[in-house]
Amino acid sequence: MADLPTIPSYITVHLGAPNSDAENVTVRFTDYIKNVASSEIFPNWPVEALRANILAQISYTLNRVYTEYYPSRGYDFDITNDTRYDHAFTRDGEVFDTISLIVDEIFNNYIRRQGAVEPLAAKFCDGVVTQCNGLLQWGTVELANQGLTSLEILRYYYGDDIEIVENAPLTDKTQSYPGIALSRGSFGNDVRIIKNELNRIRRNYPAIPNIDNTTSVYDGETEDAVREFQRIFNLSSDGIVGKATWYKIKQVYGAVKRLSELTSEGLTIPEIERVFRTNLRIGDSGVEVEALQYYLAFLGYFYPQLPPIPITGFFDELTRDAVFTFQNEYGLPVTGEVDIGTYYTIESIYRQAVADLPANYQSAIGEPYPGRFLVEGDRGEEVRVIQQYLNRIGRTDPAVPEIAVDGIFGAQTKNAVRAIQAQLGVEQNGAIGPVEWVEIITRGNNI
Repeated sequence: MADLPTIPSYITVHLGAPNSDAENVTVRFTDYIKNVASSEIFPNWPVEALRANILAQISYTLNRVYTEYYPSRGYDFDITNDTRYDHAFTRDGEVFDTISLIVDEIFNNYIRRQGAVEPLAAKFCDGVVTQCNGLLQWGTVELANQGLTSLEILRYYYGDDIEIVENAPLTDKTQSYPGIALSRGSFGNDVRIIKNELNRIRRNYPAIPNIDNTTSVYDGETEDAVREFQRIFNLSSDGIVGKATWYKIKQVYGAVKRLSELTSEGLTIPEIERVFRTNLRIGDSGVEVEALQYYLAFLGYFYPQLPPIPITGFFDELTRDAVFTFQNEYGLPVTGEVDIGTYYTIESIYRQAVADLPANYQSAIGEPYPGRFLVEGDRGEEVRVIQQYLNRIGRTDPAVPEIAVDGIFGAQTKNAVRAIQAQLGVEQNGAIGPVEWVEIITRGNNI
């Protein structure tokens, strides 16, 4: 639930109730919708009734996929074929030509509430044998015969505030878990989203501490909130968001916002937007590129196959060549672009290199970055080193306040870091990542 909805290329269907020992089948999304529609409605219905029903089926399915309804509960599928929970789906079932043509036309359209992001959980029933608070399938026939369009039919059942999103992009669906546990010192879009989700969950579970600083750094406040969340939901209370905690947060967040219900509180763009890019390529610039170059430049001192690169913040041909070399050496797809997989691998190799350094090592680009964000509450030699460099800068820059060099990351150190971040034009979270580290060490060495 971290990006705008897309249309999955494939969907995995459990051929039974969620807890049953039934087979999973993976089929193309379009084939799934065609099968469901052919199983639940009649091909000789008016076209507008067919379109309204198919849009409801698409939207409900996408809601299940987008909210990770079943994966967040520990299942390895996207949806079931048990009509007590989901749609009718028959393996190798007959598909009607009329329905197939309509699905091919509108498979990447879906319903949502105006101002919301997630696909509407467009529940429906036949309206004859069963009744529900949603679309009545046989009722759509009568409305279509009265001349209503598919959108008018949908608004009749779901309300005037719905709209149809058209031409959503088709992507290969992946689960949202970032693949690496989040803990104190982690950084990025996923941290920011987890913070926002925990704060919303807190409204229903007030024992969870509020996270005042909803920036992109996993700080002490976040760790405390995660520990309490884990305690409440009987998880190992270690303050680390591993896969089990990640999906439990997603499940509870979806439940408190009723994302899988027609009465959903709804998601908004600010709740899901990604502030930082997840792919870097030639021509890009900014702090993410500078951090990447720092890692590669440092690794170049230990791995001669990596060409030396300057830390400029601009993704040029030298940077691309270094990325090519790194990807080739570590068995990654050789693209010259840095996706999440490449970035995490670079960061992991860097951390290992730093861990293997002898005491008091200093490279040509200064004191080595410790490999994780330093945040308020941290203690140790890395904090003491950075405090010394901050004080050097403060002697010539009145915007950077003087601080005690005690190895304790307190409010004074945080304020000094924020002053540096304001000058860099980056998020003023008061934490020290690779960008801040490089800036502080470089400036301190030049004084």
